[in-house]
Amino acid sequence: MTEDGKPVADEQSGGGTPPNPPQQPEQPTAGPARGQIRHQDAESTTPREPTLAEQRARIAAEKRREEKHRAELEAAEQKSQKRRRIMIGGGVTVGVVALVAAMYSASEVSNEANASEQYCATDQSGQPGVRDDDQFCDPAYVQSHGGHVSGGMFFMPIFLPSGGMGQASYRYAYTPAGVSAPPVGSPATGSSFTKPTGSTIKDTSGKTIQRGGFGINNKSGSSGS
Repeated sequence: MTEDGKPVADEQSGGGTPPNPPQQPEQPTAGPARGQIRHQDAESTTPREPTLAEQRARIAAEKRREEKHRAELEAAEQKSQKRRRIMIGGGVTVGVVALVAAMYSASEVSNEANASEQYCATDQSGQPGVRDDDQFCDPAYVQSHGGHVSGGMFFMPIFLPSGGMGQASYRYAYTPAGVSAPPVGSPATGSSFTKPTGSTIKDTSGKTIQRGGFGINNKSGSSGS
């Protein structure tokens, strides 16, 4: 130290500026931690080319989509065709049913208009003679009054003018088509004991005892053809 108390300058430093402090080593900059995703700018980042596996997967997925779409179109077309066939078939069926119904109705009208009429008439040598009461062709009535039935003929006992007993024979007679039965006691002109086949037949009350045309024959049990 000097006489005034100041420290003596280091001779090695030359009495000038003190030496520079030692420099610290530069610390490395910390990068992103493992597992973190870096932000990429879509405008400046160049997309990488897809790998061969990715290209194949993309092609396979596109092919599956096309096949699915094609299958859906085919299924829709088949459904549409089936619906059209059902509608066409239903229309044909309805048309056929309507046609048959119309033919049946027309036939029924024709049969009703051209029906024969069944009535009881006397038998004169195998030909219809005179119309009589229908009860004389009723088996129950005939048998309850002492008569009998044989071979489609009805036999009723009668008193003869000479005072003896005889019998009268009756059979069902049939008018021509569309002709009504004659009144009781009138000649059975134009009628026949032969029962018409395939024609509608009614009794004198208007009841159908046989249906012709498309209908089913309902033969009367009391008929004596």
